[in-house]
Amino acid sequence: MGRSGIAALLLVLAMVQGVAAQPAVVSVNQFVEHPALDAVLKGLQDYLKDKGVAVDYRVHNAQANMGTATQIAQQMVGEKADLLVAIATPSAQACAQALAKAPADMKRPFLFTAVTDPVSAGLVKDLQHPGGDITGVSDLLPLEEHMKMVLTFKPDIKRLGLLYNAGEANSKTVVAGIGELSGRMGFTVVEATAARTADVFAAARSLVGRADAIFIPTDNTIVSALESVLKVGVENKLPVFAADVDSVARGAVAAMGFDYYRHGYQTGAMAERILKGEKPADIPVEFQKDLQLDINLKYARLMGIEPPAELLRKATKVHR
Repeated sequence: MGRSGIAALLLVLAMVQGVAAQPAVVSVNQFVEHPALDAVLKGLQDYLKDKGVAVDYRVHNAQANMGTATQIAQQMVGEKADLLVAIATPSAQACAQALAKAPADMKRPFLFTAVTDPVSAGLVKDLQHPGGDITGVSDLLPLEEHMKMVLTFKPDIKRLGLLYNAGEANSKTVVAGIGELSGRMGFTVVEATAARTADVFAAARSLVGRADAIFIPTDNTIVSALESVLKVGVENKLPVFAADVDSVARGAVAAMGFDYYRHGYQTGAMAERILKGEKPADIPVEFQKDLQLDINLKYARLMGIEPPAELLRKATKVHR
């Protein structure tokens, strides 16, 4: 082979290597910026980085606006990414609807994460056999264990205030589950809803005098305005419990929840499988089972209660 032939061969090899080195394109629809969902995204990105998977991310944030989430979903379909990822139920629903309407050549694998009830949200019909182009990781809480923690913290609770956005499917699932548990666990539920972050303070205030404590599910609207709820809790000695441990760092009294970074890391493992060729339809929906107990000692005292010694001993993290 002459010099010209060798040069041509080297050029072809360089071109092939260049194509092979192209990063995968992952388009992300995150419903809102708050520590739990930010941690999910970070965990996803860190897993793929740790595994040496080159990724070009296109991250979109709906800022807790469902209309914006829908627009983002439509934009993502047009981006022709290798994988679509939705963080939180509203964004996942928007992406699923956009994909359902997309022509066949625009369909893309779709992975959801931080979704409480994928079936009720209309994302999949069967957790073991998702079908279609969709699968993901659910953050469904073992509610009975969580309620036991709340009652151990404050045994005299007779009326538990549930603060949530009635438009979020994941929150409705959690509220219904707590309602089913309440009778045999000796308390009643008092609901207060807020459709927008601007409504959260008034909704929290409406529970003063009607509830002995407040519980916040993994609700994107309420968590985005958590400081408003904490203000009500401190001013009225009304303990505020949360479902996610990131809210404890901000001032919720306690949570027996997931480490959402680990939740994202688990999601990253599923993303790697899909990027390597597995079909979402063949990957069962996964759940995170490991719980951690976080307590905020300072805010517990500001809200008028002292954490029991037995819970302090069990705590994964105590914020002082």
